[in-house]
Amino acid sequence: MKIIEHYTPKPIPPEAQTETISVVVAVYNIEPYLDRAVQSVLDQTYRNLEVILVDDGSTDGCPGICDRYAAADPRVQVIHKPNGGLHSSRNAGMERASGEWLTFLDGDDWLDPGMYEGMLSGLKEQGADLAVCRYKRVFQDRTVDRTTDMAAVMEGQEMLEKCLEEDERFLIQNAAWNKLYRRSLADGLIFPDRLYEDMLYTARLLARTKRSVYLDHAWHNYVCDRSGSIMNMGINPRTFSDLIPNLYDRGAYLRSIGREDLALLQDYFMYKKMLLFYTGVARSRDPQKAEHEAYLRERLTEGKERYPAVFGIRQANPNEYRKMKLFLASPRLYLAAMRLNDSVLIPIKLRLAKKRRGQGAKW
Repeated sequence: MKIIEHYTPKPIPPEAQTETISVVVAVYNIEPYLDRAVQSVLDQTYRNLEVILVDDGSTDGCPGICDRYAAADPRVQVIHKPNGGLHSSRNAGMERASGEWLTFLDGDDWLDPGMYEGMLSGLKEQGADLAVCRYKRVFQDRTVDRTTDMAAVMEGQEMLEKCLEEDERFLIQNAAWNKLYRRSLADGLIFPDRLYEDMLYTARLLARTKRSVYLDHAWHNYVCDRSGSIMNMGINPRTFSDLIPNLYDRGAYLRSIGREDLALLQDYFMYKKMLLFYTGVARSRDPQKAEHEAYLRERLTEGKERYPAVFGIRQANPNEYRKMKLFLASPRLYLAAMRLNDSVLIPIKLRLAKKRRGQGAKW
């Protein structure tokens, strides 16, 4: 991996904007947000776009809005289809796409004007076939933007490894919408029929790249707290029916391509997440609390033979293995220890850290 500490892609002159970017926009009952999303695509400084609006059986005003944009701008196409979920919308848009480059946008998010020009320029300058950019986290009362002007050029499956590591320096994530790549790279790939459908699709995509570039510019605006979004509901039934099965499937895929090292990395974060889920469910008023606790106990217990390898990877925090060993010995004792940690130990550590910062300021 090559780090470029200060990097801003050069503008692409209008006469050089010859290659088409296909933008697939998933639309379902987001009437208050749709104009902002679509207009942010049409206002891109890179003009050679194919914008595919996929109306997934919306019952609000979205179908009419989509048709209005198609009538006003020849770059816009509309697919009206019965409701089938986000995965089916993206798959339908991919099937229609004809550009050299492919990207996605969820209809409640929006883009900064220079996003696609910056990403395509970075791809061209670095000889890459996939680009990823940072994104802003947009809340109702604030926007979090940790943009720097750093870039990282990664070879082969390095981008996949950094995605699995969940390293905040590289805000790669599983998301489809902060990536731009050669459409041919996705040949034969589809989004699976599950929530969190990005996870396996993105792993397969990143495994195919020869060279990729990470651009630490937050050009995408990701809405984090839209009312009614299942992605913002915390632990919920889809955690058990979709998220955890996707994690297992991703681990199986990584093993199938001979990347046991990456499978162990993915399993480390999977078991760490499931232990956190167990704590959250135990403290919740989940109507299926007993069922979900039993499910998580079974998943966590059945993996114990692999834990020395999983928690022995270089990225692992030794404290996580200690927590897991305590859980395996006694889930009840583990929960008691977590209560003590959260209510007593963490507040003490925070007070001591604050005191040290105050003492340092005097000097």
